[in-house]
Parts: sequence; C-alpha cells; structure tokens
Amino acid sequence: MKLKVCGMKFPDNINAIASLQPDYLGFIFYDKSARFISTEIPNVPKAIKKVGVFVNASADTVVTTVLKNNLQAVQLHGEEAVDYCKTIKEQLPNIEIIKVFSIKDEFNFDVLEPFETVCDYFLFDTKGKLPGGNGYTFNWNILKKYPSTKPYFLSGGIGDSEIEPILEFSTSKASKYCYAIDVNSKFEIEPGLKDFERLEQFKKQLFSNLAAKQHTMSYNINEKGYYGEFGGAYIPEMLYPNVEELRQNYLKIMAEPSFKEEFDQLLKDYVGRPSPLYFAKRLSEKYNTKIYLKREDLNHTGAHKINNTIGQILMANRLGKKRIIAETGAGQHGVATATVCALMGLECIVYMGEIDIARQAPNVARMKMLGASVIPALSGSRTLKDATNEAIRDWINNPVDTHYIIGSVVGPHPYPDMVARFQSVVSQEMEWQLQEKEGRTKPDHVIACVGGGSNAAGAFYQYLDETDVNLIAVEAAGLGVDSGESAATSALGREGIIHGSKTLLMQTDDGQITEPYSISAGLDYPGVGPMHANLFATGRAEFISITDDEAMNAGMELCQLEGIIPAIESSHALAVFKNRKFEPEEVVVLSLSGRGDKDLQNYIDYFKI
Repeated sequence: MKLKVCGMKFPDNINAIASLQPDYLGFIFYDKSARFISTEIPNVPKAIKKVGVFVNASADTVVTTVLKNNLQAVQLHGEEAVDYCKTIKEQLPNIEIIKVFSIKDEFNFDVLEPFETVCDYFLFDTKGKLPGGNGYTFNWNILKKYPSTKPYFLSGGIGDSEIEPILEFSTSKASKYCYAIDVNSKFEIEPGLKDFERLEQFKKQLFSNLAAKQHTMSYNINEKGYYGEFGGAYIPEMLYPNVEELRQNYLKIMAEPSFKEEFDQLLKDYVGRPSPLYFAKRLSEKYNTKIYLKREDLNHTGAHKINNTIGQILMANRLGKKRIIAETGAGQHGVATATVCALMGLECIVYMGEIDIARQAPNVARMKMLGASVIPALSGSRTLKDATNEAIRDWINNPVDTHYIIGSVVGPHPYPDMVARFQSVVSQEMEWQLQEKEGRTKPDHVIACVGGGSNAAGAFYQYLDETDVNLIAVEAAGLGVDSGESAATSALGREGIIHGSKTLLMQTDDGQITEPYSISAGLDYPGVGPMHANLFATGRAEFISITDDEAMNAGMELCQLEGIIPAIESSHALAVFKNRKFEPEEVVVLSLSGRGDKDLQNYIDYFKI
C-alpha cells in the first residue's frame, strides 16, 4: 500500500514532506481551493511522483501544466467525462490518470465501467461542498461491493486516528485493490501546510504495522491441507483410501534423496531445464518497463505441465501403481502424462472433453502416438470440468493399482500442495536467473494466467510470503465478465466445493455449477485452485480478467515483436500490458506457460490467416 500526501503548497514544507519519501505528492491547480499552488514546485526526489490535481480544467490547461511542472500523474477531481480522459491519455501517454469519485452514504459503481480503459487508477473521496480536503471519512464498507480490478486510492478525512481502521480494512476483501492511502487536511497546520512530525509518525506507525500484519500471515498450505479457508479433502468414502495413501506418503517420498536426485536429473536431461529467463527487448520498449519471459514453452512437450507429471510418475512408481489416469483441457497435461507413461512403460488413460478433443486435435494425436487411450467426456459442457469428473469416476472404480495424475493445483488435499511443489522449480530458477540478470532475486511483479492454476502456482511459489513482490493472476473473461460466456472465477465465483476441495466456484444461486467459456481450453474451468482462491480473498494477488479478443491480439503481438508464438493461455497473461501500467524501472516476470503449436488452427481461424 502506497502513500500520497495531497494539497502541498509551500516550498519549504514541500521539501520537508518529500524527505519522508511518500510515493506521491499532490499539487492542486484549482484556484478556488485554499490549497491552490501558485508558486513553482521545487525539485523533489525522482522516486516521488508529482500529481497535478484539476477540477473541470480544459484539456489544454492540463497538458500545459503537466509539461511546465514535469508532473507524473494527473488527478481529475471534477465532472470530467470519458472522452476527456481519453484525450488526456492520448496527449500524455506516459502520465498516470487518477479519476476521482465522491462517496457519501451510497455509491453506484456502474459509473466506473466506462472509465476502466481511460484511467490508471480511481480515487474515492468524501462528497463535500468543495472537491477534496473536507476532512470527513466516508463509510469504507461501501467498498465491499467494489466490482472492478482497477487499483484505487482511498481518500477522505484520513488522519492519525485512522491507523487502526486502515489496518482492519487492509485484511478485508474490500482492500484487495486498494493501491494507496491519500492524506490531506487532517495533517494540516493551515491549508496547504502539513505537520511534518505528525505525518512522520503516521507513516512510521501505519507501514510498520502493515508490514508486521503481513509478516504474520502465510499464504502457504497449513497442516490441515487448507490455504486460509480454502482447500481440504471433500471426497466420497470410496476415494478416501486413495487420497489418504497419497497424503501420508507424498512429503516423505519427495524428501528422499534418491527421489530428489531422479527428479532433478529428469528435469535437466529429459525436460531440458532450466528454462531460459528471456529479456523481451521489443516488448519492453513498447510498454516502457522491463519484461522478462520465463520460457516454459521451451520445455519438452511444450509447456510447464511436464514438471508435475515427471514428479507424479516417480511418486506413482514408489507407491507401486501400474495404471495412470489423467484429465486434460488444452491437451498439454494429457501430452505430458502420456509422455512420462511412455518413459516409464505404464498404461495411460486420458479423459478429455469432447469439445476440447475437437479444438485441440494436434495434442490428441500426440497422446495417441505416445500410446495413451484418449476417452471423450460427453456430459455437461464437454470440457475440462467434465473430463475431471470422468477421471474421478475411473479412480473410484480402480482404487488399488491406479494413480490419478491431476494436472493442476485443484482436487482434494494433498494434490494442490503436491502439484505446487513440483511446479515450484519455475520460481526457484527465476530467483537465481534474476540475480544473474538484475542483481536481485525478487521481481517487482510476477504475471501468470490462471485456470486451475498450476502454472501460476509454480511462478508464485517462492514469492508467496514475500509481500513486496506483486502477484498478478490473469483469468479468462471469455466474451466478457458479464456476458454469460466467461471463466473469470474471481469476478463471478463464490465459495463452493468442486472436485474434492473448497474453493471459489462459478455457480448459480442454488449451488449448481455454471458452465464456463473461454477460447482457451486450458482456462475453460469454472473454479480455481484453493491456493489462488486464498490469494484472491486475502488480496495477496491482483486478479485481472482478459477477454478472448484481448488475449488473441496479445498473442499475435508477441509473435510479431519477439518471434515467439505463445499458447492462447499464455496470451491472456500477455494482454495485461495493455490493461495495466508498469513503471520503467520495474522488473516484470511473465510465465510463458506454453507454446502455440497446439493453437495454430485457433489463430488461423481468428485472424483469417
């Protein structure tokens, strides 16, 4: 959470407050305000962003003022329309735009939607006689209904006495997208003159308490198999022996030196790890930030899925299992499972939705070439959810000799944790690769697409409790979050049980699972793994929903800028750069989870190539 100090007016006071290193300093260019700044703004450290606050000013006035004062952000505090914001954005493409909305006792969040694409942030302030600086706090509970993923500034009468309420607010779902705290009149000696000692104490207390609160939280699994309130093993009695056998043995087996040696050797010599961490120069230049791609697409079989199947096939061998079953959506997990079964000489049955079989024909052919039997799921939406249902039925009927290689961080405990541990090699490598390239182990942001979420779990794993690393999970909005044709679980889901765990799930009011939709077979799932449900509920990760159109265009952009054809799943993650601004000095690592060979026909049909 960042800090903005607004309403600065006096040069000496500006320099004093700048020494406290707030993230933003606000200067009001509205002549009816008692905090109107009429003097030249002194130089402040480059790390502090200077914000110009305007109220219904002409676009020309805003542009001229920004250039004259070298401002980095514009805060629009009046009745500025969408087209106005768009004009400012076009004329000042590198400037952050903060659009202010005033709240009193209630607020219609529908008014935000048209501004989504023309603003970088929203700011919520208290409605008063004049814009800003009223000293009154609105009811923050109103933000529980916040429907957007756009980060926002929280303003309106925040002073010393609000530290405890802010700390309490920071643990709520309402704070998930709260980007910064904005303070003004409550710290003034007179309008525009801020009390240095009080602000210093406020900043120290607030952020030390926030850090302490975050430090005591762990986003990893607990001893009962839960991530916060999500996870567990909600299974029929007939599955209990299978799941319990795995639960009692998986950590012991993974800790065996011989297991670790064989797993590491196969990752190196068979999979081809480590996968490169590639600096995407042209993509970085276009979006004015440092973008690295973690090249999971270069693994044997073409995706991250092989990391998990190598681990689970070794697990199955040590448990004495001779028959392997799996589910698959995009086909990459099916191919990876068929691959390791061929490697180990084990029978392989892969369940796949009938629709996915048709749209992922190359992967179906690969599975069959590798000796797997591909069985279509004909019920429901005939996609990933239904393939998983069929695999679970098979496992119930064949409990003794069969191991179920679940492909994502879903299912009953211990699967979410086991799969995440096998995939954690992705972020383990990222740490030392970043040290080599940037001189540090932590990026500023990690981006990954999320369906069930194994790719994101692997990319996030080493950084789960490192709260200075921002985690960005990208879901499939399909034809639009509110279109009825979507797979955006964070936006549309609520608590429920699916495939043996408690998580966030798209469902009707009476608890029936809603059929998901995405152009991407790998993201076409109505739920999300319990790790990610917890990251969303606690606000630890930022969730962004991307439409089919946005994903397809982002995939094509990578092709033409970097000569890399991504899987459509990965293209959803790539689309974030058009939807969210990053700073030039920030290091952003994106997990390129798979290559686009399997999706060529989708690209051909979409772009009419």
